[in-house]
Amino acid sequence: MRLSILFLFISFVASAQMDPKIMEPIMEPIHQLFEGMKKGDSALVHGAFHPSAKLYTVYMDVKKNTPVLRGDVFKEFLKSIGTKHKDVWNEFIWAPKIEIDGNLAQVWAPYAFYAGKTFSHCGVDAFQLFRDASGKWKIFHLADTHQKEGCTIPPEVSDKMK
Repeated sequence: MRLSILFLFISFVASAQMDPKIMEPIMEPIHQLFEGMKKGDSALVHGAFHPSAKLYTVYMDVKKNTPVLRGDVFKEFLKSIGTKHKDVWNEFIWAPKIEIDGNLAQVWAPYAFYAGKTFSHCGVDAFQLFRDASGKWKIFHLADTHQKEGCTIPPEVSDKMK
C-alpha cells in the first residue's frame, strides 16, 4: 500500500512538471532572453532577469588544459547584447529538464549558439528562477558550459540554421 502511494505521488509530481500551464510561465523569461539576444535588445534581455542576477560560465582553458569558472559577467553580457554586431545571435535549447519547489524553479538544458548561420559553441544552460510577488518568473542565476567540440545537436536545431 505504501509503495503504491509513493508511486502515485511520484507520477503526480512528474506529470505536474510536464503540464504546459506550469512549464510555459517558467520558460517565458528564457524565451525572452533568447529573443532579446536575437534582436540585439539588451533591455529585453535585462527584463528577463531579477535585479540581483548573476551569470557564470565554465569552460576549458585550451592552453593550460584546465577548467575555468568565469564569474559574474551579467553587466558585460548585457553590454555585448546591446553592442552592434554583424551577425544575429541565435541560441537554441532542447529537452529542458524543469524542477520546481514553490517559488523556485530550475531549468537545465543543452544549447547550441550560432552567430548568423555559423555554429559557434554549445554546452548546457543551468537557469535558476524566482517567482516574484507579481507571479512572474525571473532568472536570478544562469551558469553555462562552453565548448566548441563534442557537441551533439539535434537535427531540428541544426536544420533551422541551414
